[in-house]
Amino acid sequence: MKELLTQYASFNVWAHQKMLETISTLNDEQIHKEIVSSFPSIYKTVLHLLDAESIWWQRLKLQEHVERPGESFDGTFAELQKKLLQQSTLFQEWVSNATEMQLLHVFAYMRNKEQHKEQVCQMLLHLFNHNSYHRGQLVTMLRQLGVTKIHSTDFNGYLRSNKK
Repeated sequence: MKELLTQYASFNVWAHQKMLETISTLNDEQIHKEIVSSFPSIYKTVLHLLDAESIWWQRLKLQEHVERPGESFDGTFAELQKKLLQQSTLFQEWVSNATEMQLLHVFAYMRNKEQHKEQVCQMLLHLFNHNSYHRGQLVTMLRQLGVTKIHSTDFNGYLRSNKK
């Protein structure tokens, strides 16, 4: 379990980096342009990724009051991508240093005023899959903006890139 989650945590950082490299070739107007999707722009989709990672991090750390960075963040895209990569790296480092028992640990958290319990490993798999889903949406949004050269962010691509 630990080896797979360690790979997925590293993959998550790698895939974010690849996607953010592509997005960084756009201008501000394109990054903020309204596009029909789960979130109405590339900027807001990346901000949602930061929110999700930050919220799960706070829950993992058993913070009583979880804060959503997107509610107060109004920085540039460069600042947003830096924050997202920092947050993803925190997960990568945490998973790398975690024991099997820490990964199997069940933790409790509040969501919509209801208490939930979940194993850390299940939360991590959910988070990494959630991020892949939204990176897929970003690909579609980029294509709608006319971008044709988009880095692959598939897990197999990550594995191949690490064998070189």
